[in-house]
Amino acid sequence: MLYTIIKKNSYQDSISLMLLTNAINTLDGVVKCSVMMGTEANKEILNGSGLLTPEGAAAAPNDMIIAVEAGDEKIVERVLDASAKFLNDLAVKKQATGTKSVTSIDAALAEMPEANLALFSIPGEYAADEIEKALDKGLHVFSFTDNISIEDEVRLKRLAHEKGVMLMGPDCGTGVISGIPVAFTNVVRPGNIGIVGASGTGIQEVTTIIDRLGGGVVHAIGTGGRDLSEEVGAITVRDAIVGLEEHDPTDVIVVISKPPAKKVRDEIVELLHSLTKPVVAIFLGEKPDHHQGQVHFAHTLEETARIAVDLAFGSKIKCNYTQPLANEVKASLASGKTVKGLYSGGTLAAEAAMLIADALDLGKLGKEAGYILNANGYQVIDLGDDVYTQGKPHPMIDPEVRVNKIRECAADADTGVIVLDCVLGYGSHPDMAGALAPSIRAAQESARASGRELHFVASVCGTQQDPQSYQAAIDTLKACGVLVEESNERAVRLALKLKGVDLGDADKRFEAAPAAKKPLPKASDAVVDLLNSKPRIVNIGLPSFTESIVAYGGRAVQYDWKPAAGGNKKMIKLLNFLSRMSVIDTDNGDVIERIKSGQPFLVDVVPAKSVIEVLNGRALLHAGPPIEYKNMTGPMQGSCVGAVLFEGWADDEASARKLLETGGVSFTPCHHVGAVGPMGGITSGNMPVMVVKNRLDDTTAYCIMNEGIGKVLRFGAFSADVVNRLKWMRDSLGPVLSKALQRKEGGLNLNVLIARAITMGDEFHQRNIAASLIFLKEMAPLVMQLDIDAQEKLKVVSFLADTDQFFLNVMMAVSKSIMDSARKVTRGTVVTAMSRNGREFGVRISGMGDEWFTAPVNTPNGLYFTGYSADDANPDIGDSAITETVGVGGMAMVAAPGVTRFVGAGGFHDALRVSNEMSEICIGNNPTWTIPTWDFKGTCLGIDARKVVATGITPLINTGIAHKQAGVGQIGAGTVRAPLACFEKAILAYAKKLGIDFD
Repeated sequence: MLYTIIKKNSYQDSISLMLLTNAINTLDGVVKCSVMMGTEANKEILNGSGLLTPEGAAAAPNDMIIAVEAGDEKIVERVLDASAKFLNDLAVKKQATGTKSVTSIDAALAEMPEANLALFSIPGEYAADEIEKALDKGLHVFSFTDNISIEDEVRLKRLAHEKGVMLMGPDCGTGVISGIPVAFTNVVRPGNIGIVGASGTGIQEVTTIIDRLGGGVVHAIGTGGRDLSEEVGAITVRDAIVGLEEHDPTDVIVVISKPPAKKVRDEIVELLHSLTKPVVAIFLGEKPDHHQGQVHFAHTLEETARIAVDLAFGSKIKCNYTQPLANEVKASLASGKTVKGLYSGGTLAAEAAMLIADALDLGKLGKEAGYILNANGYQVIDLGDDVYTQGKPHPMIDPEVRVNKIRECAADADTGVIVLDCVLGYGSHPDMAGALAPSIRAAQESARASGRELHFVASVCGTQQDPQSYQAAIDTLKACGVLVEESNERAVRLALKLKGVDLGDADKRFEAAPAAKKPLPKASDAVVDLLNSKPRIVNIGLPSFTESIVAYGGRAVQYDWKPAAGGNKKMIKLLNFLSRMSVIDTDNGDVIERIKSGQPFLVDVVPAKSVIEVLNGRALLHAGPPIEYKNMTGPMQGSCVGAVLFEGWADDEASARKLLETGGVSFTPCHHVGAVGPMGGITSGNMPVMVVKNRLDDTTAYCIMNEGIGKVLRFGAFSADVVNRLKWMRDSLGPVLSKALQRKEGGLNLNVLIARAITMGDEFHQRNIAASLIFLKEMAPLVMQLDIDAQEKLKVVSFLADTDQFFLNVMMAVSKSIMDSARKVTRGTVVTAMSRNGREFGVRISGMGDEWFTAPVNTPNGLYFTGYSADDANPDIGDSAITETVGVGGMAMVAAPGVTRFVGAGGFHDALRVSNEMSEICIGNNPTWTIPTWDFKGTCLGIDARKVVATGITPLINTGIAHKQAGVGQIGAGTVRAPLACFEKAILAYAKKLGIDFD
């Protein structure tokens, strides 16, 4: 039976998930399992393997799909436990490296401003845009990532060249930069040889032989296998060669290439002849018969390494570098027996195929279904080809595909020799020789049992400094009967010798160099910097790639990448387009400057109808985007009933509901008239509202006063006690506070009050006790000076003293006055309002003025009062998210460690994590309100809708939880996330306004 578990928004890199898949498939009871991210390509793989269910088909690209075929549902629990342990071990290993992790390239550059190289190992379908971003920031790029179109490669390499940086790749598996191993690479001693290689295992073979010969390598610059194609035109190869020519510590330059386009090859040779340094060049597939001037042409990778070492040591160049074989064998195979090469390295496979085809006159090479050679029973297979790695780890990491091929080839009665490579180094399997040994033994035993002769020949590509043991790999292979040679070239020669074919190179002659030398271009400052310093790397993708960098003295920041916009290709394209429009950043800067410059003062408390014209009549304000009474949830309808009773438009609940249901009352969103209201947000004409004026430009905002705790109108209660309290606030509290404020010249400076309260542990949504007490401290003397009844003064002061959340409503008006001032800049993507009406969550952004962008609202998660649970909760409601819009509340969770457990955040470290996460979707920090527990950073400033959509991180809002039935009131408190769809709609609308059409 098939079982599917979806881990929402739980991105992991593909290699980690492939290894996890392999581990789970070894569990007893698991028939078949695959763990993949929910991309369309991965769903096709799951479908092809019979593991795709409707749940898996509905997964998003950032969702992890665990698809299991098992006979018992209990097996699924074991799979989940094993998955959790595997991924946790990865996290622990990552943490142990001490490398700082971030979630954006901007954060990476903030952490390491001097970074000069971005190392990519992300899915190819997303890579081109991400690489372009790195190039735009002046970073060199090392792209381990493959599956990038040739058109994108050409475009990006031209861009890199224009910016003076290099794009190494795509599909660049190996590199050494200033002695630092990068990606799948071996540890070689430093020296005076610089390499430029349009192949990965070609570099590995040459560098490891150089190391074993006593030489050393300072740089090995991978370029990707297509760089010398006619389309690309050797852009990176040229820049790298020029850079090494100007690099003083490089005495010898080596160029390694898979078969190049002839025109490009000739241009590169012309460039090499213009250098002042000696060069070794190998163009795989060519069989050169001479050297020319200081340019030495090699036939094999071993010859390349040996010439380079002689040049580096100042030794005389030999005319022939063919070495004796380590194994003495006699030709013993019958004429019909063939050689089969099973390679993890593409360049090693190409070299083997070239040598075998030349020796046996088998014709041209190809690359169909991974077969580089497939003629007359002779086969050489690149098991790293896409046909074998789709949905599976590379064979350097995982032996499975090669084990299966060994079994298949050994079962072929015509197979006489199987040739293997065993590639060591960072990124490779910790013991590939040991992993292959059982299948090698089984194949030999099977052959002997059937009276057949079967030989295994191998070479180990590695050094004594590699994380795996070079000698142990050799010993393991020899112990199971493998004939091991020093190089791939010698292994192939040995295999052919078993067939009775002696293969060797003819002596090369020496010719004079061409007389004319062309002037060389200058290396850019960025290339000079890269080659003359230890790399400072932003590692984007596989965390394990930081291991070798840090171990050998490089510096790295880990960017925990995941697809932007949840993998939505259309949205990614749009975001990338918008990110390149610098005018948007300028516009957003204008918006946030107004937020920073806000000067809110509480100047009065007045009847709502005296300042809000629409309330002069039977009209109510409500929270959130527009909504009709019939669509309101229970708490908001209850608040409407209470307001009708308070205003005297009806005498009881039944008649109040009838009036509301028959259209006897009109409704307007608070936000449409400069007001905000908590929870239901219901505001009527005779309710007193606090008046907050932003002295920056006199933008004014209004909010009703906080009623205290218990059964209150804002949570939908409408009993006599609730109505009587509202009347007291109308008749006494409001007028008293109004008179007191008149004694405060210019009003109460709220910026100062907020700045003090945030240092005392308030975040201004769930926790306002410090601000409420400071407010009381400011207001009490003013109230006490009034010439009114002493009992009335006492009742007002006592109410303020007892109402811990009184300042919440003040803060809402503050936030509204600041954000309404900022939204006068009608450009950009800054979020200027967030609000909920119990059905919909709505946002506004600066560039779209008054337009709301809505999506279904979520229900809060949190803690409940005794006797209540999530089943009783109403979906989120209220205008109080205006506090998060200005950067406090849930955005400033770290400021209020005292409240984090109450709202379900867990503790201080979770609060810190939340605030750090919220800062990723904001443009900056507000210096006016600094948070001591956040190293005195200012509160988050300017939620950027682009960043929300790109990261998938939505604002977290601290909120009260109302019972879904009217009249019950508050039943808990918690947090809720804004729905992503609101921000996506806003960005699409703004793009359309700018004239961008991505449909």
